[in-house]
Amino acid sequence: MDLNADLGEGFGIWRLGDDEALLDLITSANVACGFHGGDPSTMRRVSAAAAERGVAVGAQVGYRDLAGFGRRHIAYAFTDLRDEVTYQLGALDAFCRLARTRVRYLKPHGALYHAAAVDESQAAALVAAVSGYDEELPILCAPGSTLAQLAVGAGLRVVAEGFADRGYLPNGSLVPRTAPGALVADPEEVAVRAVRMATEHTVVAVDGSVIPCQVESVCLHGDSPGAVAAAELVRAALLDAGVTPKPFA
Repeated sequence: MDLNADLGEGFGIWRLGDDEALLDLITSANVACGFHGGDPSTMRRVSAAAAERGVAVGAQVGYRDLAGFGRRHIAYAFTDLRDEVTYQLGALDAFCRLARTRVRYLKPHGALYHAAAVDESQAAALVAAVSGYDEELPILCAPGSTLAQLAVGAGLRVVAEGFADRGYLPNGSLVPRTAPGALVADPEEVAVRAVRMATEHTVVAVDGSVIPCQVESVCLHGDSPGAVAAAELVRAALLDAGVTPKPFA
């Protein structure tokens, strides 16, 4: 099972989360590409640190929205979004090359992640960007989403991910961040959920129902309170359950 986390989301002198500590625990790093968070120096630092540890680097692409941290929906023209995603991929890949590695996958961030799950135009723009840049790049996204379906149709590899530290609705979608139960704050509960995803391929929704969760990667949000403690428990719990954390790419 892959463990991924959002990293490099600071900007200038502002730091968000403990990138270095998380890099010692995860297997794939979703590195912000400067639009919703991150900047050139941060991208270079995190890419190099990931390469030193053998952690796969993925481009976490988002809306051009630093002020809103990429969590506000933006209505994009297909070509504009396609080109902005390509721009972000190329920027991160340049710093990866300096670290003797490369971008290994793409994951949308925040509002773009949720939009691409249901919006055909925005999902198609992501697929077009990946297909044009490197058709070998997998797309990390929600299973069964519009993005996943279009990517498979275009011949791209799709890697389904689950969120051990986010609440799920009975229909399999995430609880909106503005609603109660959106975040799972207890590190021990996060670890239990991660093991369940890896071994039983299910998750408990906010209403107590058990729903399918067929995933290859578990996401741990690097900006969540106690993210490092949760990641330590998740990794240890997976190993105890006989599951070896390893990158999918």
